[in-house]
Amino acid sequence: MAVRTGAQYLEGLRDDREIWLDGERVKDVTRDPRLAPAARSIAALYDLQHRPDHRDALTYASPTSGDRVGLSFLQTRTSDDLVRRRGMFTRWADWSGGMLGRTPDYLNALLMGCAAARDFFARNDPAFGANMVRYYEMCRERDLCLTHSVNPPQTNRTRGPGEQADPGVALHIVKETDAGMVVSGARQLATLGPFSDEIMIFPSPSKAFTPGFSPYAVACCIPVATPGMKFLCRRGFEVGGSTFDYPLTSRFDEQDALVLFENVLVPWERVFLKGDMELCNALWRETRAFMHGMHQVTAKNLAKAEFVLGVATLVAEATGIEEFLQVQDMLGEVVDGVETLRAYLRAAEVDAVPAEGGTVAPNPDIIWTARDYFPRVYPRLVEILQTLGASGLISTVPEATASGELAADVEKYLQSATLGGRERVRLFRLAWEIACSSFGGRQVLYERYFAGDFFRNRAARYTMYRKEEVRARVREFLARGPEA
Repeated sequence: MAVRTGAQYLEGLRDDREIWLDGERVKDVTRDPRLAPAARSIAALYDLQHRPDHRDALTYASPTSGDRVGLSFLQTRTSDDLVRRRGMFTRWADWSGGMLGRTPDYLNALLMGCAAARDFFARNDPAFGANMVRYYEMCRERDLCLTHSVNPPQTNRTRGPGEQADPGVALHIVKETDAGMVVSGARQLATLGPFSDEIMIFPSPSKAFTPGFSPYAVACCIPVATPGMKFLCRRGFEVGGSTFDYPLTSRFDEQDALVLFENVLVPWERVFLKGDMELCNALWRETRAFMHGMHQVTAKNLAKAEFVLGVATLVAEATGIEEFLQVQDMLGEVVDGVETLRAYLRAAEVDAVPAEGGTVAPNPDIIWTARDYFPRVYPRLVEILQTLGASGLISTVPEATASGELAADVEKYLQSATLGGRERVRLFRLAWEIACSSFGGRQVLYERYFAGDFFRNRAARYTMYRKEEVRARVREFLARGPEA
């Protein structure tokens, strides 16, 4: 099967999935007015793959079927392959201004890395390595959309999942049968969950490791519509508004969900890790799989930073403040953020490292640094946009006012240095969505914590970084005599 169209993708979402929103079960995510806009946005990405001007940039010939498949599944064997794949990431990210954080290409790339690392999973069970390769190939050939979850719900964060007052809260293995393992419990936070075909349940490193079998050590993938599984969605944003009033919310509310499992059967061919907490802790550390996912994330982050830069410069231009020195300083700071991300991407690709299965991966030292950089810089970019827009972000009117009998008043009294009133309002509504709305607040929170606690991440960067070479250099310098 070749790459899907948007219509084929939407048809695949019309199944028995159990999606709960606002206290009721959603009958059809493609038609429910609270969810349909985001579903259509993802569908538009699939349609891009069929446009003649995007075909070669977004797809390639499958090595098994010869059909065109998504380029995000590409097995990267050279630095040039990484550059080629990043071009695909960029085209999808640019389409939403980077505001869709979990487009399917993220997990497609990570899944490819896992398939390349089949020997790692085979250490748990030889069958699990073969399972991973087959699953990757199935997703590639069917062009499936995946969500994922790696963390248990936040209960008592000082304790591991098995040490909670109710140890049944976190997802765990209940029993094993001839058909597969049965799991119960919960996982968070499945972004894009209602709009996905499958869910990837992968481990999050835990200090709760104890020798021997752990029922909380699980890696598997199953269809979203699997019986016994429920998705509890957060409250949606203003998706019912127009694209004039809510230019981002009305298109890109990708949703986030708590996933509940009640005696869910996971067939053995869908299991990749089971019971071995030590292997679960080592997955992202001992393989390069996560580097492929972070390659997509960094490309998305660059697109997002560029989008904020574009909005910020237009706001400054519209209000005539672009020539102020302090404004240029702030805009220059945004430019520095953009170009830093671009440099991280290129350096990670040029300095690619050998990875499992004859593949190459983006340089881990550089891509980890890029991961740690964006959660700190993105809130600052938003703060700059707030500062530049100031009260103008509030001084807007709804589309109904701008288009109604008061349109002439809006055009006259809400004009800016370069824009008429209606167009100024349209621009500033976009700036508001990024900088001040519920949607924008969720974006800041998402970027801060999407890849884990950014304080712990950077601390881990230090503890795991190769420091001995630079330390030895300093010791050598201190030991030199005056003649050296």
